[in-house]
Amino acid sequence: MLKPHALCRSVERIRPERLLSRGIRAAIVDLDNTLMPRDTGQVPPPVREWLRAMQDAGLPIVLVSNNWHRSAEEAARELGLPIVTKAVKPLPFAFWKALGLLGVRPRECAVIGDQLFTDVLGGRLVGCLTIMVPPQSSHDLPHTLVLRRLESLIMGKSAAELANEESSCG
Repeated sequence: MLKPHALCRSVERIRPERLLSRGIRAAIVDLDNTLMPRDTGQVPPPVREWLRAMQDAGLPIVLVSNNWHRSAEEAARELGLPIVTKAVKPLPFAFWKALGLLGVRPRECAVIGDQLFTDVLGGRLVGCLTIMVPPQSSHDLPHTLVLRRLESLIMGKSAAELANEESSCG
């Protein structure tokens, strides 16, 4: 449960065609430190291009975030994506809601995020394919930094170190 199905250096390296070939029809994606550096409110242009490529390939996306600030909803609105905020990941409720919005079964959905104990564990609990990416920023909440240290202990290395060893992702 605490092992992602795949590790990628960044979301932009996740290829829509590879997901489609695995039977994936939609994605649940984390917002903070997955699509944009935490507390910036700015999704980098390469990530915006990736989001467009995913949607152009017929892979709809719902954002699922533990963030409860208005900024998360504003970022989703700017991206034109639905969002489930205050998700309390890894509990399954927000994932179930996102799956309902996407209209897919868990085995048809990928969960993409930067945290083992929220995104990966939550995605695995509901039966989705899980893809972990390193955080876009080293700036984070104190409790998240503690969890990142635990991630490194469990995985043997940090997500960034493991992702640098990736052979394929998605």
